[in-house]
Amino acid sequence: MDKPLAVLDRFGRPLAAVSDLTKEQRLTLAGGDLGYYVATNASGKTVTLSSALTVSAVWACIARSAQVMAALPLDVYRKTSTGRKKISGPVDDLIGLSPNADQTPVEFWEGMLSWLLATGNAYAEIDEINGRPVALLPLPSVLVKPIRNPVTRELMYEVREPGMSRPRVLKQKQVLHLRGWGFGGDEGMSPIRWGTQSIGAAMAADEASGSMFGAGMQASGILKTNQRVNERQRPEIQKLLESYSGSSRAGKIMVLEAGMEFQQLSLNPDDAQMLETRRFSIEEVCRWFGVPPIVIGHSAEGQTMWGTGVEQIFLSWMQLGINPVLHKIEQRIRKQLIPLREQREVYAEFNREGLLQMDSKAKSEFLRAMTTNGIMSRDEARDKLNLERRGGVADDLMVQTAMSPIDLLNERMG
Repeated sequence: MDKPLAVLDRFGRPLAAVSDLTKEQRLTLAGGDLGYYVATNASGKTVTLSSALTVSAVWACIARSAQVMAALPLDVYRKTSTGRKKISGPVDDLIGLSPNADQTPVEFWEGMLSWLLATGNAYAEIDEINGRPVALLPLPSVLVKPIRNPVTRELMYEVREPGMSRPRVLKQKQVLHLRGWGFGGDEGMSPIRWGTQSIGAAMAADEASGSMFGAGMQASGILKTNQRVNERQRPEIQKLLESYSGSSRAGKIMVLEAGMEFQQLSLNPDDAQMLETRRFSIEEVCRWFGVPPIVIGHSAEGQTMWGTGVEQIFLSWMQLGINPVLHKIEQRIRKQLIPLREQREVYAEFNREGLLQMDSKAKSEFLRAMTTNGIMSRDEARDKLNLERRGGVADDLMVQTAMSPIDLLNERMG
């Protein structure tokens, strides 16, 4: 067991010391209570984190963004007189090899980013040995509350864990806290909490459409006649209509008798408006999360799913949506996981080039530009493709020359 931790209440008054939970107990929180209360809205729906995730647009916005960013390589570098050098060590192992005993780096960062995107905050307890961080233990955001000591104004974190009568309090240096967008306070702002009207409307539209198709009468057509149909004739007419239904009978000519007339029904204006409302709610949810609708498989009216326009949308999302979040993580790692004496020279950085992996044309053009302009050697380019180095001149910087002075050309030929 860890050493007992002195606990303060939110007013800085000492409480009885409690033993810290073991590593295994902290990691079995399973995401915390996803059903915590957020807010009501004009739609009449109570929006919680768990209920918001039932909206496909919310789920997709969080999942796509978290998965893309978590999959990017994250390494530690040291500034040198000639540029920078990738280094290995405890911090590199922690953030890029094994954050804790149970998770891979992708799983850890995916969870942290999911909490960050959904609630505006992500927390991980920093487990240390002899002052050196050795593990990052994720804490569900819904169970953590930043507080300030009223006397010293020191930032602390109140953790309300299941089964404990009183919360335990962690010091600022014990918690890796990723903040989302906000106005500079101790907490980031949750798009689910502030977007409760839009998400509540989307939930109400989903429920209404489900009820419409589940319980409403959705006949494809009606059969009209000017004669009375008795109880014996009704099953016969129904059997007649069934012989013309189904895709295998498409194009079959229907024969009607006794003044019967078939009238096909179309979607009424109210139902059509319902579908349009659902379409708008997808775009509204995407706006709250800063994700282009096409990223989650929804194209706006008049927009195709392919082409250079879509490519530019993805590039804009990477620049305006993904990059700011990655910078937040990089700076927080530098501030809290790297020793103060090394923070000027040592830093962590995501490899944005990983976003090019899915686009072979963009990657080949990038590597060609780097090698022909003397920025990257051919062996360094082979490293990007996970190919074995060739050595020799392949490790020299080369430039492509289209024109050269004649005297210089003669010297080369001589």
